Amino acid sequence: MKALELRQNGVLEYTEIEIPTGSGILVRVAFSGICGSDIPRAFQGKAYHYPLVMGHEFSGVVEESIPGSTFAKGDRVVVFPLIPCRTCSACATGDYAQCEKYDYFGSRRNGGFAEFVRVDEANLFRIPDGVSLRSAAMTEPCAVAYHGVEKLDIKAGMSALVIGGGPVGNMVAQWLRVKGCGRIYVADIDPAKREIASAMGFVAIDSSTVDLHDELFRLEKTDGVDCVVEAVGYPATFLQALKCAGRFGQIVFMGNILGTFSVPEKDFSRILRNENKIIGTWNSKIEPRGKDDWSAVLQFLDKQILVTPLISHEMPLGEGPAIFAKIAEKKEWFNKVMFSIS
Repeated sequence: MKALELRQNGVLEYTEIEIPTGSGILVRVAFSGICGSDIPRAFQGKAYHYPLVMGHEFSGVVEESIPGSTFAKGDRVVVFPLIPCRTCSACATGDYAQCEKYDYFGSRRNGGFAEFVRVDEANLFRIPDGVSLRSAAMTEPCAVAYHGVEKLDIKAGMSALVIGGGPVGNMVAQWLRVKGCGRIYVADIDPAKREIASAMGFVAIDSSTVDLHDELFRLEKTDGVDCVVEAVGYPATFLQALKCAGRFGQIVFMGNILGTFSVPEKDFSRILRNENKIIGTWNSKIEPRGKDDWSAVLQFLDKQILVTPLISHEMPLGEGPAIFAKIAEKKEWFNKVMFSIS
């Protein structure tokens, strides 16, 4: 089969590799998206091993099922990329994101930048009628966004700020709207991302030209918003999140931080006086089935949650080495890059 293989740090090759064997259901990959985490994995030595087929955001069609499975050839599916050990204390409660010995498609084992993957049935979700395979490939990041928003205690009409207007930040804003938030602000330094947010009905703020706290005070006529979600991962944006939460405001730290985050005395005092709630979030949940993050996402995709405006590029897998090089060198603007595989 054809695959986009990371041969060594900084070297990607579209090549022929063996179709995966062993137990599990064989899935023909339809669409697979590039995640922001794939860039340091490819170019900053963050891969667990070489060679590696990256890709953990993907949809596909069952090519070959197994005896006794509820899935049949031709079923449209998405793949939860985390493979839990199912023996640790976290797995005993279905909290697989906290698994002590997990495996992972696209980072610890070969993933979705290939024509086929072999997947345990427990990691598969059916794609509902009315949801395209292309949109379904966004299920994983959309579930990450949903999982973070679920941490908030939202009451109808609350105000909210999302720091970061990329694909995950934009989907966070959409989930905040679904959950009942009224005024939703999306802050980003990128004009193209702000334009997408504005077109989708959010109030976009250029955080490169204004102080976020002061701008929110001007817009809200009060000292901060009810809910803040940080979806960037820089120390400066983590501090912005603290400054922008109002009295009894809730803050979700979602961005995977780069660098050291420190809080000045004045800002820490603000947390105490406002009785702010700070919440961490990681990955998403697939248990209990039917009430899990992925099932929720699949019910809302292509309806209240729109991901098509977030896909800036779609191309065949063979163009992978060239597009990764452009992303790394920042030669053009990208939002979500999607490979159309089969």
